[in-house]
Parts: sequence; structure tokens; C-alpha cells
Amino acid sequence: MQKLVQIPLNQTVYIQEIQCKENVKRRLLDLGLIQGTKIKPIFKSPLGDPIAYEIRGTLISIRNEEANRIIVKTR
Repeated sequence: MQKLVQIPLNQTVYIQEIQCKENVKRRLLDLGLIQGTKIKPIFKSPLGDPIAYEIRGTLISIRNEEANRIIVKTR
């Protein structure tokens, strides 16, 4: 079981589960982070938080606190 925050830059993984609070989970689902979706970390901010992820051709910034609650897998 890997967490999204642990994935090195430019490695593609797939979302397996989101274990955030319901309001945060709803926001992430609305952004397209659903089970089976391909996601790849692209940039880290200078202090390492947040990280920009490519999902469905768009860059989305996710804080490490939330990324630590997103379970991913490689295919």
C-alpha cells in the first residue's frame, strides 16, 4: 500500500482509495480523482508542500496532508 505523497516525481500511479474526511473527499472526487484514475507528481514547491499532480491533462495542487490519505498502486 503506497500513499500518493510517497511517489517520486514523474512516476505514474493509479488511485486506489481516498481516505480523507467526507468534505475533502467530495472535493477531490469533483476534481476527477476517482478510483482507477492515472495520476503523476510533476512539481514540488520549494518547501515540498504542496505538490502539483497531473491528472487528466490538468495540473492540480494537493497538500501533503491530503496526499498522505490517498492510496495508490502501480499497474
